[in-house]
Amino acid sequence: MEHTGISSLLKQQDFPDSFKFYLKQQHHSFADEITVLQALVRPRLKIAIVTETWPPEVNGVAHSLLHLSQGLQKQGHKILLIRPEQRSTVASFVPNKECLVKAQTIPRYPTLQFGLPQMQKVNQALEEFMPDVVHIVTEGPLGLALLHAAKAKNIPISSGFHSPFQDFSRFFDLAFLVKPIQTYLRWFHNNTALTCVPSRDTEKALRDFGVTCPLTVVGRGVDVEHFKPELRSERLRQKWGAQPDTRVLLYVGRLSPEKEIPLIIQTYKQMQASGQAVQLVIVGDGPQRQELLALAADSNIIFTGNLYGTELATVYASCDVFVFASQVETFGNVVLEAMASGLPVIAYDYAAAHLYVKHHHMGWLAPLGDQHGFCQFIQQLPNNKTLQHMGRQACQLAAQIGWDHPVKQFEHALYRVARESVMHT
Repeated sequence: MEHTGISSLLKQQDFPDSFKFYLKQQHHSFADEITVLQALVRPRLKIAIVTETWPPEVNGVAHSLLHLSQGLQKQGHKILLIRPEQRSTVASFVPNKECLVKAQTIPRYPTLQFGLPQMQKVNQALEEFMPDVVHIVTEGPLGLALLHAAKAKNIPISSGFHSPFQDFSRFFDLAFLVKPIQTYLRWFHNNTALTCVPSRDTEKALRDFGVTCPLTVVGRGVDVEHFKPELRSERLRQKWGAQPDTRVLLYVGRLSPEKEIPLIIQTYKQMQASGQAVQLVIVGDGPQRQELLALAADSNIIFTGNLYGTELATVYASCDVFVFASQVETFGNVVLEAMASGLPVIAYDYAAAHLYVKHHHMGWLAPLGDQHGFCQFIQQLPNNKTLQHMGRQACQLAAQIGWDHPVKQFEHALYRVARESVMHT
């Protein structure tokens, strides 16, 4: 039976729910109530978050990390953000402390950068902030520097795995790097106390190439106040040349080889050639942009470049179906954004699509690796009335998926890693 003193204290104090849950789960392992009360002295954490990508950069890692950081701060935790310098910043989140290092552009990704390992600067930031835990989001030079710095200071370390670099290399004529990258990632994550992954698929992939540290799923959410069907714009559809019966296909994401966008373009051109009333809108930018523009010549495909805020949400809501050909995602935030916007989804049956898209009800899921099946689903699209009905079902499910639960998952993971410093503060 739970000790009445602890129950009373938990009810009286405004502690984060996940911390209360953590204490109840751990209570049996405490020597006595005094130990628990010592843990309650400082339940809110000081968290150093290390990342080489951050908004306004457009990618799922930066987007998710912003929401998770906002959620942690709302729960009363203090955050030191360590990241590369940027030309512009987002106003929606102000860390309690920030450490900016010099940035270097990533080859073939001019819109992305990595941070230079300025050890004196990051060491000073850690000493001044005195974090309970260091969470390393990216495994690049800055992440590696913080791994060494935190270990030297005996600060508990957690990590996140968000981008399957070992798979990306196959799409950049760098297949010879797959094994060395896997070896490095295995070493990196096994040197942390815990690694957060966005899905069970990613958890299995890490286990398969030898990551043995504890893994925990920290899911993703979607802002349904921002992405919503009500933003549908007939004026925008007319601008695209879409008639009432035109089915507008949408892709949102990086324009990069690992996303397999040529497959979508080729399938779309076949539909055009067969006389189907279709339009394709491609949102995003990246190293494959010029190649895709050449492939799309004379096909009236709309390339918008990167879009943000309401403009992006309006484009989502103004289309009829979301098509996503990538097979190397750790999650795929854009799937949830499309569903929240009222679009059925065509994707492969894994990651976010596997978790949330009900086959034949909210879209269509091809087995991983089945490109022919994926293309058939696009070519055999029903009319817009049917697509809108499926989109409404997708939207209803997305309305239940906010950021509160992922924030609590992340918070609980950080408590697991930092529990010794929490208990002995």
